[in-house]
Amino acid sequence: MHITTNQLLDRLYKASHTDSCLLGTTVADDVSWQVAHPVNLAAGREALVRDWLEPLRASLPDLERRALIALESGDGSGWAAGTGFFVGTFSKPFFGIPASGRTLYLRYTELVRSANGLIVECYLIPDFLDAMLQVDVYPLRPSLGHTGLIPAPFTQDGLLPHSSDVARNNSTEKLVMDMLDELRAYDGVSLESMDLARFWHPDFMWYGPAAIGTTRGIEGFRAHHQGPFLEGFPDRDVDHHACTVACGDYVATGGWPHMHATHSGGGWLGLPPSGVHLELRVMDIWRRDGDLLVENWVAIDICHMLQQMGLDVFAQMRTLIGGSTYG
Repeated sequence: MHITTNQLLDRLYKASHTDSCLLGTTVADDVSWQVAHPVNLAAGREALVRDWLEPLRASLPDLERRALIALESGDGSGWAAGTGFFVGTFSKPFFGIPASGRTLYLRYTELVRSANGLIVECYLIPDFLDAMLQVDVYPLRPSLGHTGLIPAPFTQDGLLPHSSDVARNNSTEKLVMDMLDELRAYDGVSLESMDLARFWHPDFMWYGPAAIGTTRGIEGFRAHHQGPFLEGFPDRDVDHHACTVACGDYVATGGWPHMHATHSGGGWLGLPPSGVHLELRVMDIWRRDGDLLVENWVAIDICHMLQQMGLDVFAQMRTLIGGSTYG
């Protein structure tokens, strides 16, 4: 019986992380498990357990992985993509984020590849800044967009094992790639140089990470994310895809890094320009409705971006709470 990548992920997070036998039937010995800053690379199964699974389970002992979207590529590549929440009682500090004793919804976005029945590669962005926000130790200026729990797709159909409709998969992928080409048409002066109305529904929802927030419509997107971002990073360009997962009306893209940009202007997060050339870890999941894109779930490793700019948000958080060491 074929086991999907998402079934392997469910098995992994339900398992006791001392169960070496079960782990051996879930992830490869030499698995490459890359997590947002400050975890970064966990190379191999032992490092995955030590650097990611054990801290997560210690902090959320009643851990549940609640997927909102779980997509499987139908091209035989073994790639899967998803987003949702790690949910549990926040009982112990998590990479220095103080425990609240209340429920924590740790948003995640992931690109994962399996081969021969084992996970061999994973890119994972937990929203650590949103966790800080939930326990009132958020060290940055408020998000311009709406903050709060990210919803499932409006159509409630995000849990798809795969789609065998190759024509539909290809059509959705082409729509997303054409739209990304339009984003590259920015003339460096006017946001209107990118004709998003050709691709986006008027009520388009952009579900961004903490520090940016959720936006609605093209004007909301421009005001609360795109304008400040392009002011800060006018030369941004996508130059690497880890993979593209096309599944019916959904497409996921991303890379590690996914784009490069120079922080040469002000505006983004209220920060002055640092002059640093950055690499950005980014993942997107898009949903279409007819001939237009209507929802986009976005993960950006903002902690990693700020670290490259010389700003350690975990150190800022510790200063905020009067601590000096990680939990």
